[in-house]
Amino acid sequence: MTSKEKVAALREEMQKNNVDAFIVYSADPHMSEYLPEEWQERAWLSGFLGSAGFVVITKDKAGLWTDGRYFTQAAIELEGSGIDLFKDGMEGTPNYIDWIISEIPANGKVAVNGVATSHANWELLHQKLHSKNITLVDLPLLKEIWKDRGTPSKNPIFVHPVERAGRSVTDKISAIRQKMEEQDVTVHIISSLDDVAWTLNLRGSDVQSNPVFLGYIIITKNDAILFTDLEKLEVEARKQMDESFVKMMPYEEFYNHLRTIRNEKVLISPNSNQSIFEALKIDNQFIKAPVPGNLMKAQKNETELEGFRKVMVRDGVAMVKFLYWLTHNAGKEPMNEYSIGEKLRSFRAEGENFVGESFGSIVGYKDNGAIMHYSAKSEGSKEVTNDSSILVDSGGQYLEGTTDITRTLALGEVSNEFKRNSTLVLQGMIRLSMVKFPKGTKGVHLDAVARLPLWMEGKDFNHGTGHGVGSFMNVHEGPQNIRKDMNPQDLLVGMVVSNEPGYYLEGDYGIRHENLIAVKESETTIHGTFYEFETLTFCPFFKDTIVKEILSEKEIAWLNSYHKTCEEKIAPYLEGDVKSWFLELVSPL
Repeated sequence: MTSKEKVAALREEMQKNNVDAFIVYSADPHMSEYLPEEWQERAWLSGFLGSAGFVVITKDKAGLWTDGRYFTQAAIELEGSGIDLFKDGMEGTPNYIDWIISEIPANGKVAVNGVATSHANWELLHQKLHSKNITLVDLPLLKEIWKDRGTPSKNPIFVHPVERAGRSVTDKISAIRQKMEEQDVTVHIISSLDDVAWTLNLRGSDVQSNPVFLGYIIITKNDAILFTDLEKLEVEARKQMDESFVKMMPYEEFYNHLRTIRNEKVLISPNSNQSIFEALKIDNQFIKAPVPGNLMKAQKNETELEGFRKVMVRDGVAMVKFLYWLTHNAGKEPMNEYSIGEKLRSFRAEGENFVGESFGSIVGYKDNGAIMHYSAKSEGSKEVTNDSSILVDSGGQYLEGTTDITRTLALGEVSNEFKRNSTLVLQGMIRLSMVKFPKGTKGVHLDAVARLPLWMEGKDFNHGTGHGVGSFMNVHEGPQNIRKDMNPQDLLVGMVVSNEPGYYLEGDYGIRHENLIAVKESETTIHGTFYEFETLTFCPFFKDTIVKEILSEKEIAWLNSYHKTCEEKIAPYLEGDVKSWFLELVSPL
C-alpha cells in the first residue's frame, strides 16, 4: 500500500469507531527516539523516515509536524501522500492540538495508541481537548491495517562488564534506592531502554545502532525485577542478574505485574507510556519526576571517559583512512552517497571492538548536504565525483564507547561564499570548544557562543548545537543538551555532548563540523567554580576551505594545537602515503 492508501484505510477504521482524529506519535512502549521495526508506525503510515515527528489524521485532512532538522527531507518524503507538512517551531505553524480542535466537530473524539503515547502528551491532550468537550480515547487503530509489522528480535542480551561500565549493578541500584528514599517513594518504574540497559550493565541489539534491548525494571525497597525476553539473556547476563539480586520475569508479564501493585508511592517519569499509568492509577500515588538513573548515566565516570578517549583514537584512525580514500578516489572510480557510507563503515570495522554504527551515516553530496539528517538509499543515491562539497556525519559503537563526528570538505571547486560560511561554522565550533563557564551554567546559555559568528552575518542553523552522547549506548542521550530551547538541566562534570554548529543553503550545499566534548572542572576563583570542555574527537579539519583572516589569533592557536594533538594520537597508526597526506593536513595553518 502507498501512504495515501494507508491513510484511507486508517480513515475507514476511524469511521467504524466514530473517531474524528487519530494521532500517530513516533514512539514505542519505551518512548524511544530510534524504534524497533515493529514500532515504526509513523514511518510506515506517512513514508517520512526522520527520527522526530508525528502525524494527525482527520476525516478529510492529514498533517505531519516535525522540527527544523527535517523540513527539507519531510517535504520530499511526504510527496504524494496527501499529508501536509507543518514546520514545528516556525512562525505561523499552529500547535497540533489547536489545529485538531479547529478541524473536528464539537463533542468530537480523538484517539491515540496509549502504549505508544507518553503520559506527558496524554495529559496535555486530555486537558486541552476536555476544555472543548472533546473526548480522548486509547484505540490502537493501526493494528487493524498494519498486518505485517514484524515481531521483536531474538538478539542476545549480553553483559557490559564493570571494567567498562566503571560501576556495578548493585552500586547503581543502591544509588537509585537512595534517591527513592529522598523522594519518599516505595516503587520505581524504569521503562526507557537506555536507562534499563545502563542500570543493569547489560546491552543488546533490539534497536538498530542502539545497543539496547526491550525491557522494563521495577525497583522497590527490597526487590528489583527485570522484565524481558528471558530466552535472549546470555548465561553470563543471567549470572550477573542473580549476583546482583535482580529477579527476571517475562517481558509480557510486565503489565499484569503492575496491576498487582497497590497502595504504593510510585516514582515514574512523565515520559513513560500512558498504559503504565492506566495499570497503576487505582490505589497508587504517582510521583512524576525524571528517572534518577538518567542523570547518573549522563555523568560519565572516569572509566567511561577513558573508554571514550580510547575509541576516539580508533575512530580517528578510521576517519583519516576514509578521508584519504575519499579525497583520492572521488572522480576516479564510481561511487555514490550510499556506497561511501558503506566504505566508511568498513574502515571502522577494522578497529578493535567495533560493534556497528551509532546511527545511519549521513552522506550528503552537494545540495543533499543541506538536508540535515539526509539518509542515502541503496538504490538511486547521488553519484559522487571530484566536484563541489560533501558532508559526512557518522559514528561508531565500540564496546568501550560511542562516537559521533561530522566533517564537511571540498572534493573539487567550491565558491568563496562556501569557504567563508565553512569558516564561520568552524569558528563557532572552536569558540564553544574554548569556552570557560561557571558551575550552574545550562546548555542554553552556551548555545549562542557557537552561533555568534553566523549571527553576526545574519545567518543561523535550524538544529541544536549539541546533544548528550552515551557510553556504548544511544548516540542521543539526555537530559543535557546545548540548544536554543530552555532546558533546566545544568551542565555537570562528566557529561559528554556534541559540538556541531552548521549552515545550510537549500538546493546548494550544507556545512556541519562536529566534535564530541566532555565537561570537566577548570578552576575555582573568588567568583566560584568554573568548568571547561575536553575535546574527545581526534580528526583534522581541511585547511583548503578555511579563510584564515576570519579567525582570531587565539582561534588559530586552538586549531593548530588541536591538529598537533591529532598528529600525536593518530600518526603512529598510519603509514605510507596516508601518513604523508595526514601530516600535511595537520601542519600549522
